[in-house]
Amino acid sequence: MSSARRTPRTRTATRLGAPLAAAVLLTGGLSAWALTGATAQAATAAPSVEVQDDFNGDGYADLAVGAPGATVSGKKNAGHVTVVYGSKSGLNTAKKKIVSRSTSGVPGAATANQRFGSTFSKGDLDGDGYGDLVIAGGTAGSVVLWGSASGLTGGTNIAGYGAAPQTGDFDGDGKTDLALFTAQSVGGDDPSGAPAALWKGPVSRAGKPAAVLDLLAKSEWWGYGADDASCDTAAGGGCEDGPDSITGPVLSGAAGDVNGDGKDDLVQWRYTGDGTWGTRLLLSSPSGFVRGWAPGDGDGGTTPGIGVGDVNGDGYDDVVVGSDDWDHQVRVAYGAASGLDENRVRTLDQDAPGIHGVEEEGDRFGSAVSVADVTGDGYADIALGISGEDFSGLTDAGSFALVPGRASGVLGSGTVVMHQNTEGVPGVAEKGDKFGAAAALLDVDGDGHRDLAVSSTAENSSNGAVWVLRGTSTGLTAKSALAFGAKDLSAPYTDALFGSALR
Repeated sequence: MSSARRTPRTRTATRLGAPLAAAVLLTGGLSAWALTGATAQAATAAPSVEVQDDFNGDGYADLAVGAPGATVSGKKNAGHVTVVYGSKSGLNTAKKKIVSRSTSGVPGAATANQRFGSTFSKGDLDGDGYGDLVIAGGTAGSVVLWGSASGLTGGTNIAGYGAAPQTGDFDGDGKTDLALFTAQSVGGDDPSGAPAALWKGPVSRAGKPAAVLDLLAKSEWWGYGADDASCDTAAGGGCEDGPDSITGPVLSGAAGDVNGDGKDDLVQWRYTGDGTWGTRLLLSSPSGFVRGWAPGDGDGGTTPGIGVGDVNGDGYDDVVVGSDDWDHQVRVAYGAASGLDENRVRTLDQDAPGIHGVEEEGDRFGSAVSVADVTGDGYADIALGISGEDFSGLTDAGSFALVPGRASGVLGSGTVVMHQNTEGVPGVAEKGDKFGAAAALLDVDGDGHRDLAVSSTAENSSNGAVWVLRGTSTGLTAKSALAFGAKDLSAPYTDALFGSALR
């Protein structure tokens, strides 16, 4: 690893947040959880609010929360997404927007088992300076909600592409592009190819991109009705995928520039057949993505978390992948000009310095992953969910860890672990809470430090809840933490799995 730090590229998605000032701590929470204290602390870090996180352009990041299990218009598991807007004092639970297929202006209708909002992505698709929200809607396609000075408005349908949308500047032209994937059934021994597309930005509010490109570069095409000469035999074979096809259902993903070429790349979890999952790195190129190596695989159950960010401050984004149920290791693959290299991977387990806990089957170390700079020191930190963690005689109560980044890479020392029995964190840890199911680092109070949103989808009999802990120059603090569920937001809440996805 080079000791010299590269100057990170300036992302067009970044703009200055609210002026630096004393930041009032987060307030509010579940009605049963009284929150006290409102200490102010002067902000010292550079503003960290990016345009994709700010739907109303006020300089504070806004949080999107998925509730795919919610009953909407009498339809079970129809699902919804709730957006809670940021402010100087943190998330304002009185200022929110609840979005479902039954919301006025949103195309389509609530349908049983649609699980609207299982995944979503943020990005300024139309280039107007406001973040937009792309919500996956299964076989009915996806929906774009458009940012404005008054927050998210309207709704534009993207037919045919209803799984794991991803935004980023994939061609380096300064405009946000959109990678789209088709919803598929997760099952079977041999997953087939399914349509995928790369929409070049800007994307108009009528749902028209500047151009529709093949997701994969031509050298990556595997057949699609062509003769053997067009098959990518160097990649190992077969004539399965074509110019708009990619093998295996895409379940989740993250974007970042791992090779420092000024273009975002994609790393994804995908179903690989026979009950297994695997990661895939798609490196940007002038003619579409080309396949690259990424760490991680899984076996059964839900996929671990995945995140992208520059943890060692060398100007290349790194990829962090949670563990499966049996190897108990989070992997950090360091970026470089040549991309990711399996010889440059750091593994973390619960025996690493600062990561206390007993390593047990089912801990789900890295059930959630979010990577961003909390302290403002120039190194991205890693939030890891540990949703299956047992402690105090409580099975699967769950916890999370914040692992600091540094020039020498991720070592584990300085890690802070918290759960619902940590002083200041609202609520009480209970058996089966699975606290740490999802996580997101974003600056909801505009003080220059990323705050952590973390969820428990099993809270209150699968209703779900979200907690927000404030970021500071020394890490996260539980002082005056915020907690809320869908019921507190007057959203459908029974068995909603509120917090299944956070952005």
